[in-house]
Amino acid sequence: MPHVCSGYPRPGTRTCRAWRPSTSTTTCAGPPAVTSIRIAELATVHAPWTEVSLLLAQQSAIGSLGVWDYLITSAPTPLEGIRDAAGYLATVVDTSTDDLRIAEDGNRVTLSHLNRADLAHEAACAVRACALGLYLRRLREAAQRPLVPLHVALAAEAPRWHDALIELYGTRAIEFGAPVSSITFRTADLTAPTPHAQPGLSAVLRRHADQTLATAVPLRDWLDLFRGALASVQDEAAPALSTVARRMAVSPRTLQRRLDEHGTTWSAEAEAVRRDHVSRLLHTTGLSIDAIAARSGYADARALRRAVQRWYGTTPAALRRAGHPHGQALEPAR
Repeated sequence: MPHVCSGYPRPGTRTCRAWRPSTSTTTCAGPPAVTSIRIAELATVHAPWTEVSLLLAQQSAIGSLGVWDYLITSAPTPLEGIRDAAGYLATVVDTSTDDLRIAEDGNRVTLSHLNRADLAHEAACAVRACALGLYLRRLREAAQRPLVPLHVALAAEAPRWHDALIELYGTRAIEFGAPVSSITFRTADLTAPTPHAQPGLSAVLRRHADQTLATAVPLRDWLDLFRGALASVQDEAAPALSTVARRMAVSPRTLQRRLDEHGTTWSAEAEAVRRDHVSRLLHTTGLSIDAIAARSGYADARALRRAVQRWYGTTPAALRRAGHPHGQALEPAR
């Protein structure tokens, strides 16, 4: 049963002073990249996800997301602007992981932000809450007046305190544990003319967004992102599934399922990282085979030799003598 937030802000709640995002880290419409998730992950070490989402939204000044921002604020009405923003969401996020949908139902308009990270991860909760806050902020900037949502739903577990979210959305009508994060407005609030709209400007901005997408470097797919997260812990002799899952803001079970969908497994990917680690130590250090075995998580040199034989059809000593393909010199043993 979804938990509905009620009650006034808790008096004396603490505010976060441990982390201040810069404009370079405020693309929070739903950042898909592991780097952005990691930023949020680190931030939540110092502050609850509710406060992180408020800080991110507050620091996301207009223009920080480029043409996407102006699609909303320069359209004839806020509703037309958010429709354009939904159509060009790919200018700011990977739409394979995040999506913005708009539903109109008589006198109400609901914006739903779909994020495919797991419900329980605080980093993902901060991203979802920030996304809705950012939509609200841009719509207010377009309307040039306060807009109070009728209802906010978050795909996040109910936090102990929600003062920051009440401040972020300007309402106590916040539901937690929803299947999809969404924010609902009165249709009349979004269809009033934008005070500073300029005829023809929206068409120019859409062409610019089209050019941006046409010249953009393609985003890496999910498997690339996973391998990047796995590589970030490759100095560990045996990287843990749970560690990588946490960095990707998913559960270990979801991570294994996604790997299966991409035709691979955790053991195969972890083995590839260990193989590269062993090869690098053989070709860029003067460590003994015993030392390399220990650093790579093998019980002894015999186990390492069996692995190298399986990978390369030769021995560690022969592989080392063959030299590194890029010819790096050996480093002295430490």
